[in-house]
Amino acid sequence: MTQTALRIVLGDQLSARLPAIAGADKARDTILMAEVAAETQYVRHHVKKIAFVFSAMRHFAEALKAAGYRVRYVTLDDALNSHSLNGEILRAAADLAPDRVIVTEPGEWRLKEGFETLRLALGVPLDILPDTRFLCSHDAFDRWADGRRELRMEHFYRDMRRRHGILMEPDGTPSGGRWNFDADNRKTPPGGLSAPGRISFRRDAITETVLDLVERRFPDGFGRLRPFHFAVTRRQALRELEHFIAVLLPRFGDYQDAMVAGEPYLYHSLLSAYVNAGLLYPLEMCRKAEAAWRAGQAPLNAAEGFIRQILGWREYVRGIYWRFMPGYRDENALDAHEPLPWLYWSGQTRMACMREALRHTIDHAYSHHIQRLMVTGNFALLAGIDPRAVHEWYLGVYADAYEWVELPNTLGMALHADGGRMASKPYAASGNYINRMSTFCTGCAYDPKVATGDRACPFNALYWDFVARHRDRFSRNARMPYVYATWDRMGKARQTALRQQAEAHRKAMADGTL
Repeated sequence: MTQTALRIVLGDQLSARLPAIAGADKARDTILMAEVAAETQYVRHHVKKIAFVFSAMRHFAEALKAAGYRVRYVTLDDALNSHSLNGEILRAAADLAPDRVIVTEPGEWRLKEGFETLRLALGVPLDILPDTRFLCSHDAFDRWADGRRELRMEHFYRDMRRRHGILMEPDGTPSGGRWNFDADNRKTPPGGLSAPGRISFRRDAITETVLDLVERRFPDGFGRLRPFHFAVTRRQALRELEHFIAVLLPRFGDYQDAMVAGEPYLYHSLLSAYVNAGLLYPLEMCRKAEAAWRAGQAPLNAAEGFIRQILGWREYVRGIYWRFMPGYRDENALDAHEPLPWLYWSGQTRMACMREALRHTIDHAYSHHIQRLMVTGNFALLAGIDPRAVHEWYLGVYADAYEWVELPNTLGMALHADGGRMASKPYAASGNYINRMSTFCTGCAYDPKVATGDRACPFNALYWDFVARHRDRFSRNARMPYVYATWDRMGKARQTALRQQAEAHRKAMADGTL
């Protein structure tokens, strides 16, 4: 007798190539998709993120039905909705009596733990399949990592380039004679730099229904819901990819680290939300960027920089996440315990750079990677904000954030909370860096060239206070001797003034006047 299966598709698994869908018997198996309150509440999610995921889920369910699959779709406002994934799987299993339940490995440890618990309650076998949409399996990452003293992304990236034949020449050398063109991707933004227009998709009836639902169910949710311009289908996501390759990639490399007031996107791709939700595939993105370079349509530094983010960084952080969880989530190597200040939620601060990056977040559920790392992340690092609080904020407010990708970026890269497992030195910087790489400082209430006094940029004193607080840890770091030599040359009076100024900034941060 032919067996039946209940096949689970999660909100970030919207791919026809998903292992849980592959091999489905369209006549007998059922695909379950469910919008549940538990997945909107475990952190405070941006309303645009919720709307994007729900709309993309509903569109994907319709595409599955059109392809002949049997789909059981539970909406958030379904009266019988149990509002947990396990609850909906159990309810569907009770109604349909499948012989087995099949799910693709989720991207978050808490969900995998939940599925392991579900095994005991189901009464039928539960198969958790590897997520083959990624380019490096857990076993492959562990084979690469085993025996290495340092797990540096650059070494992993080179291995991935060789393995997948991306930007490689027939003789086995990297295209252009170098593995990394990052040094060419740090141009200071010139005056008047602005980005081309972006694609905006017409909202159909499904998306309008979802927006009305989110507006009704999350009246006090974080961020602005409208206007809403996200791609919500694979076809739309592919249009975004083609637009990026043709229009934006040629200048992406030069200005990928630049920050310009009033320009939330510049030349960034806006594709991370789509690939992380399953609407795009990482290898197709890399191949298109490489093809554009080989056709003379984009410079090598741009193509390589884009490919490094996907083939290198994205796969690397996933490997770090699964190798070191669940303990990784609780690491706090720098003993940081300051509460997350309200300005992260309100965007209200006299610091122009923070205000700009936070406004992008509030308006778009997006802020490009250098703003996350060197503005909001850098500030949290210098101010000593609790890593768990920062992690939960990043996880909730960005449309592309799922724990497998967000947690290592936050704890390891931005906050150095993992003690250097990912980064050889902390990504700490004073106001000078922000002034050099952005236009934010013009007209700010603070002066990036001043370290003490009423006009002092908070990043300056906080930077030196950070250096002083963690001298025992970092003074022997091979990349930081010059920093401590500079600190020592300042003299006691200057050092004391800087540390007192940093304390004043922390007090202003706490009382909402910074």
